[in-house]
Amino acid sequence: MANRIYFGDNLATLRGVDSSSVDMIYIDPPFNTGKLQGRTQIRTVRSEAGDRTGFQGYRYETTKVGTRAFSDFFDDYLSFLEPRLREAYRVLAPHGSLYFHIDYREVHYCKILLDDIFGRDCFLNEVIWAYDYGGRPRKRWPPKHDNILVYVKDPDNYTFNEDEIERIPYMAPGLVGPEKAARGKLPTDTWWHTIVPTNGREKTGYPTQKPLGILKRIIQASSNPSDLVLDFFAGSGTTGEACLALGRRFILIDNNPQAMEVMARRFAGVSDIEWVGFDPGPFQAGASQASLFESTGDPDMVPAKLGDPRP
Repeated sequence: MANRIYFGDNLATLRGVDSSSVDMIYIDPPFNTGKLQGRTQIRTVRSEAGDRTGFQGYRYETTKVGTRAFSDFFDDYLSFLEPRLREAYRVLAPHGSLYFHIDYREVHYCKILLDDIFGRDCFLNEVIWAYDYGGRPRKRWPPKHDNILVYVKDPDNYTFNEDEIERIPYMAPGLVGPEKAARGKLPTDTWWHTIVPTNGREKTGYPTQKPLGILKRIIQASSNPSDLVLDFFAGSGTTGEACLALGRRFILIDNNPQAMEVMARRFAGVSDIEWVGFDPGPFQAGASQASLFESTGDPDMVPAKLGDPRP
């Protein structure tokens, strides 16, 4: 089966996916923030007369490219999610795992819903993704983390590749000896990783794009090479990019035309993708695999690695 990207309603599309056919699911649904989620995309060119200062003090001139946005408001959020999550449970293989990415606003209600669908004994982890970027309100603790709920279909039979997970440095390597220090340690359920840098090569301009490093860790841990991974809130297509890097197959679904345009550019030059309900051609003209991520800033930016939480 080729990799597939569907343009359309994810509930209708999910109903056409065979039962127990998907090895792993990652979804990053709208967070129900009650806001219009938007991102203004800029292109920067190094210039002595530029209007901003970037990495190592270089000056850059910026040009506005466009704005991408979607409404993130639901009258009844759980009623929107429930039929989609029940379909997710149906299509998930007996050994499969679901990673459900949400934030503090709805995580408690979503866990109750997922407990009902999967069973409380199938709850494996709550992963905390911690970051440190953006504004800091002065009347409460600044919210700087997302929640990723992990469920398995069978608590006695699921994929978890401990040896495949990228290890992280010990914070006090002198206390564990040279052998352990060289190997590094297994990450905990709290991950420190920057958001997709505003000026990084990875940036696509999509409002809710998640870091590739987060998706690669998840997919390495809970799937095997050639497994089929599903993301039915695909957004900018980071799940697909991680699958291509790790030798997994994927199904991506989204009903936002702007998401499809971003994915069309992102996967330009990738031949093993079947597009359903959308023609990527007009958006791939002139693009190439070499420009997989549109650079929106400093060409010297290096994505941060995953690590332990720290100040």
